[in-house]
Amino acid sequence: MEILKEEPNEESFLELKKEHVDLNKQLKELELKSFLSGPHDRGDCYVAIHAGAGGTEAADWAGILQRMYFKWAEQKGFSIDILSINVAEEAGIRSVHFLVKGLFAYGYLQSETGVHRLVRISPFDANARRHTSFAGVFVWPDIDDSIEITIKEEDIKVDTYRASGAGGQHVNKTDSAVRITHLPTGIVIQCQNQRSQHANRNQTMKMLKAALYNREEEKRKKEKESLESSKKANEWGSQIRSYILHPYQMVKDHRTQWEVADPSVVLNGRLDPFISAWLKKPQGG
Repeated sequence: MEILKEEPNEESFLELKKEHVDLNKQLKELELKSFLSGPHDRGDCYVAIHAGAGGTEAADWAGILQRMYFKWAEQKGFSIDILSINVAEEAGIRSVHFLVKGLFAYGYLQSETGVHRLVRISPFDANARRHTSFAGVFVWPDIDDSIEITIKEEDIKVDTYRASGAGGQHVNKTDSAVRITHLPTGIVIQCQNQRSQHANRNQTMKMLKAALYNREEEKRKKEKESLESSKKANEWGSQIRSYILHPYQMVKDHRTQWEVADPSVVLNGRLDPFISAWLKKPQGG
């Protein structure tokens, strides 16, 4: 304001306006980070996306979600390593596991665990009928190697298979892909991005340990908070967000009631308003 009083011209005004916008953006980032004080919030994280029932519709929706998270990560300056991907025959994916690397990656994305619902006119339906599709997202931290997690050999089932996918720089076609099922919990982790079976097994075991650690942390957290039975937990199986493309357009988070009227903006990676609303909600949503 002092500069404008001394130099009342449009050039100074536009320069100060830009500085104000930039400063406001930085303040919002700082405010968001102030809510990230968990032991793993600053670290990297694993993300798994699984298509729900519904064939091509669900697989396409899972692929759209994968693109949404990749766009968000790109905007944040984060990097992504695809660890395994199961591409559907007609469109989309049946499942994908990937690692998001960047400061506060887990802190931001922890809010995305749950079931995501899409309502739209199906591009695969010749009669142009409305379809509802579901996909599950699970996010867990890449824990420090110093944390001891014991996994008994008799508690795991190890399968090896030939990797398949869209190819390209992210996926190597190889006979050494590994899938590990943890029998007591039913957790399934797979990795196919390394060339050797040994390397894929090591990465898969690391992911499994992180998933089991996260499961125990969530269990202890719920016990500590003594959540009432009527309160819906933020866990696998809970519908957390709806993306409506027809008959009207809206994306709504059912935990925070945050709404955005333009789904295309959200599907192109603008997730921060939803993440911010979840982090600011008492007890982490």
